[in-house]
This record gives sequence, C-alpha cells and structure tokens, in this order.
Amino acid sequence: MEKKTREKQYQIIIDHYENKGLESFGLMSSQGWLDDPKRLVFTLSRYKFVAKMLSGCQNVLEVGCADAFGTRIVLQEVARLTAIDFDPLFVEDVNKRMSDRWPFTCITHDMLAGPVLGSFDGVFALDVLEHIRSEEEDIFVKNMITPLAIHGVAVFGMPSLESQIYASSISRAGHVNCKTMPDLKIFMQKYFHNVFTFSMNDEIVHTGYHKMAHYLFAVCCSKR
Repeated sequence: MEKKTREKQYQIIIDHYENKGLESFGLMSSQGWLDDPKRLVFTLSRYKFVAKMLSGCQNVLEVGCADAFGTRIVLQEVARLTAIDFDPLFVEDVNKRMSDRWPFTCITHDMLAGPVLGSFDGVFALDVLEHIRSEEEDIFVKNMITPLAIHGVAVFGMPSLESQIYASSISRAGHVNCKTMPDLKIFMQKYFHNVFTFSMNDEIVHTGYHKMAHYLFAVCCSKR
C-alpha cells in the first residue's frame, strides 16, 4: 500500500525517502550528533558564515574538510568547490556519501607538503589552523593561499586561546596552536593587506569583546 501523509504538502518527504533513502551523517558529524548534538549546530553555523563571505565565488578550496558534512552549505553559494583533507579515511567517507545533487571534488592532500594545483577565488579552513604547530604555520598558510587569486578571499576559523580551559580533552589533544584575536590578526596581516576579525559564541557571529569569544574568524583579502 502506498504511504500517504495526512498533509499532502509533506508527501515529497515520503517520496524522497522511498526513492533516495535517508541522507547520512559523516564520520565526524555522526560522533558529534551522538555525544554532543548541539555542537553540530555550532559547526554548521561556521559553514554558513563562510558561505555568506564567499557567496558568488566561482571556484573555492576548502582545506581540512574532515567529513565535509557542512560543505554543501558553502556549495549553495558558490559555483564550484574542491575539498581536501590529509586523512584518506575522511576523504574516502566523503566520496562514499557524495550526493549527485550536491557534487564537489574531494581529494587527499597534505597542505604542509605543497599547494593544491589550480586557481581559486576563495579559500577557507575551519578548525584547522589550531592543529598546525607554530613552526609550520607559515608553510601551511603560504601553501594554502598560493593558488588564491590576488583579489580572492580567504576565511580562517579557529577556537580562541581563551576558550581552551573549557575545551574537551579530545579537543585539547589536537589544539597545539590556538591564538588570541590580536595574534590571529597580526599573523594574517603577514599575508594579506586587509584582515577583518569576528568573534563567535555558540552559533552567533558578532563583533563583541574578543576575550569572551569561544571562536574566532579572520576574513582576509588583497593578498600580499
């Protein structure tokens, strides 16, 4: 017997399920949804901010995509997107779940080994820079922005140094290079003429007092 919803406008939901099945979480988003569901809201909000900052870009590079669960939010606003991660297990997971409605390129690449081939008018890295040791951060950023067009935009997002006393043990284990907002801005000004910084608490991006921010954004343009 054909299943029918009581309100006909919702029949598309049943049709989608019967034709396509259910959408699935990725490796990281699945664990997050199980252990701390609200954290997924924060993660997706970061992707929405990036999507709005890079809206209209023709070719975007995401660095350190992990399971790329939020990547299609950015894909809604840009023409093409390439996502990379240095862990092949995550890349394999992303490509296994790739949607024919939201296709993008996902490849294994270690940014410390060299830049990605191609040309991009937007690049971004969320929750990546804090995992790069300070003695390697210059190599990382130089390689990341090498294929960025001179008038392209780069967005970096990372937890604030002040937030780390509240971070989980799993997070702290990988966070070897968190920064304060002033330090993040000074660092990015080595590579860009214009750097705009924002605070973030939970899912709210704002221009409030940076020492009370859990998360930081740097929106950078006009490459040096």
